[in-house]
Amino acid sequence: MADVVSEGAAGRRTRRPRAEAALKALSVEPDSPDRLRRVLEQALVFGGASFAAVYTPSEDADLLCLIESAGVPRTLYGLRDGYALAGRSPVAAAHRTGRPVWLAPEELADSAESRRAPSRDFHLAALPAHGADGGCLLAVTENPGGFGADDRACLELVAEAVALPGRAAVAEGGELPANAFSLAMDTGRVEVGDDILALFGLGPADFDGKVETLLGLTVPEDLPSLMSVVESGHMSIGDRELEFRVLQPAGPPRWLRLRGRLLPGGEGLPARLVGTVADASTLRAEITDVARVQRLAAALATAGTVRDVSHAVVTALRKPLRADRIALAELENDRLVVTVLDPPEPESWPQLWRLEWRTEWPDAPVRAMPTLASALREGRAQIWPAGTPLEPALADVGPGGLAVLPLPAGGRMAGACLIGWDAPHEFGPDERALLTASAGLAGQALLRARAFDAEHELVGMLQRQLLPRRLPKLPGAEAVARYLPTTAGLEVGGDWYDVIPLPDNHVALVIGDVQGHSAAAATLMGQMRTALRAYAAEGHPPDVVVHHANRLLMDMETDLFATCAYVDVDLEEGSAWCVRAGHLPPVLRHPDGSTEIAEAEGGPPLGVMRQADFPMSPLRLRPGTVVALTTDGLVESADADIDTGLERLAHDLARSDPAHLGLVADTLLVDARRSDDIALLLMRYDGMAVRPLRETWTVWRVPEAVGHARRFTRRTLRAWGVPRADLDTVLLVVCELVTNALVHTDGRVRLDLTLVHDRLRVAVADASPRTPVKPTSISWEATGGRGILLVEAMSAAWGTVPVSGGKQVWSEIALGG
Repeated sequence: MADVVSEGAAGRRTRRPRAEAALKALSVEPDSPDRLRRVLEQALVFGGASFAAVYTPSEDADLLCLIESAGVPRTLYGLRDGYALAGRSPVAAAHRTGRPVWLAPEELADSAESRRAPSRDFHLAALPAHGADGGCLLAVTENPGGFGADDRACLELVAEAVALPGRAAVAEGGELPANAFSLAMDTGRVEVGDDILALFGLGPADFDGKVETLLGLTVPEDLPSLMSVVESGHMSIGDRELEFRVLQPAGPPRWLRLRGRLLPGGEGLPARLVGTVADASTLRAEITDVARVQRLAAALATAGTVRDVSHAVVTALRKPLRADRIALAELENDRLVVTVLDPPEPESWPQLWRLEWRTEWPDAPVRAMPTLASALREGRAQIWPAGTPLEPALADVGPGGLAVLPLPAGGRMAGACLIGWDAPHEFGPDERALLTASAGLAGQALLRARAFDAEHELVGMLQRQLLPRRLPKLPGAEAVARYLPTTAGLEVGGDWYDVIPLPDNHVALVIGDVQGHSAAAATLMGQMRTALRAYAAEGHPPDVVVHHANRLLMDMETDLFATCAYVDVDLEEGSAWCVRAGHLPPVLRHPDGSTEIAEAEGGPPLGVMRQADFPMSPLRLRPGTVVALTTDGLVESADADIDTGLERLAHDLARSDPAHLGLVADTLLVDARRSDDIALLLMRYDGMAVRPLRETWTVWRVPEAVGHARRFTRRTLRAWGVPRADLDTVLLVVCELVTNALVHTDGRVRLDLTLVHDRLRVAVADASPRTPVKPTSISWEATGGRGILLVEAMSAAWGTVPVSGGKQVWSEIALGG
């Protein structure tokens, strides 16, 4: 509890008359259900107490039971709900003797209260209360000097004003005020005023008198706290004032505030819970300390990021405290990094802050504000009224009053909250309690949010590393991709996409989804993407690529499975083969604007069946056709199944302009239901402006094989119009590559010739996976080993690539050079 500058002598002289006037005003409404609490609040305002409570004898007269309290939670001082009348507690002593009991910290050192209290540096007072049932007023202060003479005089006035209603009068009841209720704790029957029924949307004729009927109209999440009030065995000081929500026929739930106290029953009469219920939006902001802490706790429980936490604190504090500005900052090493300013305009903040303004908000070293640094070291809320000399960086934040709340968490300071007023502001005990409680809640939430933000950044970095950084440029086509992680939770998802360039102007479009959202799913996603790319690069057809991936996943012995769609597109011919493994089919947008969901036969998901078939389905692409591949996060939601979502995707695709493929992808994601990750891959097939000339020859293993290959090459090049000057070079390369394949490998050999513009590609494929090795040196007596050296000398470029079951050695020759 922060130390507040003590009032002056003039204030002390006028405190007792002010207390008398306040208590006299409360006596005008003796039957008000919240009168007792409002009387106790005067002990906080005028008596210097941080906590005040009333105890009254129980029905069997063996206990003094707590029936009402105000101020900070009683658990801070180890106080209990009841004390034995015959015991040695200060409450029992004051009740038995009829005389006040004043105890200092050293006198409380060996008491049960002090042993249970987190903080033992407090003074306690117990004064007999003179009401119909007797009882006792208990007050606690943390002021170092304890209760002074004026404090004691004001507390005696409060004790005299605590006129507790007699049990019989309450039990007999009478006509309740419109905003009041009276609940019999043994039967659950409740008398309710008409205003309360209206708040619940009921008329007097519609209510059966059962408390269960009212509880059934509340938001289910709020029932546990309400049940702790209406069940006498669970009554506690924190539960006697709370806010809850009532369901409405239309619109959001309405917030209501309940205030109540438990009254012991007389002979043969049940204990009763009496109090009021009111619309929370119509009550005064400055008296809602417990309820606002409760609402802040609820808001912080769902705040995920540091920015969310900061906004929740600002919303909970600025309006109730009528503050002119609030700043919340994280403490990073020795610097305060501001996360939220309210108001956000720079001109609303001190000039020194504006000098440190970076990007959006300022950050500054703590040492630049010694007063703030001292508050952070002490870890206690500090309040400075108007006129207190402070350094300019703080004085201009709150010229009419400044509150600094260190935000503790995990044994260290997570940050600080600064609250400032322009006009002179008086700090009441309720405000101090609200600030202290809010600081603890905000510190813990800020620590959680900082970890959330760090994990979120780590997850995002992992996701970016697992997905392609950029898509390749394609001859005769354009591809774009989008990935949106789910907005719920932090786990990285298993959705992925890929665009794999293949030989002979082919491209593989891949999209997939690993089951679940976890690190295991993300790891498996990376493995499957790498495996599919490797199998595709080996030159396997689409069904073999997917079959190999399925076998790999089965061998991993994981409990996860994956879905996948693999489309091999021939960019020269405008044809494609599609293979589906439990995944959504492609959606095609034709050049005339019509769309269709491809009828591509599919197999089971990967990792489900070892002996699974993955049939290939043909697709025909005309120039201008758009191929759309997506995961189920885009088309499936709680209110629509996959078929409906695919139809909606086809409809949206038909309305788009395929000339701007990136804008098309963004538009398709605008209304996405973000309950799952979304991967989207689009490719527009434009057709190649220049199509290569291709011819293929199967080399049979006969003595004249090389001669047949030469004749095929010469005949083809003449038909293509290749200059005679380049013919000998090409024939030499063909002879060397074909000879190497026949001599060093077994099985089938294939010769491919491709001409694009003035560049001729010679490729010889065989069944051996061994890559030819270029010799480092050859003696003059050697009879072989010069073939690769000749190919390298005659080629603009050469190399080898794996193909299905073997390899392909290729050479590119620049013609006309």
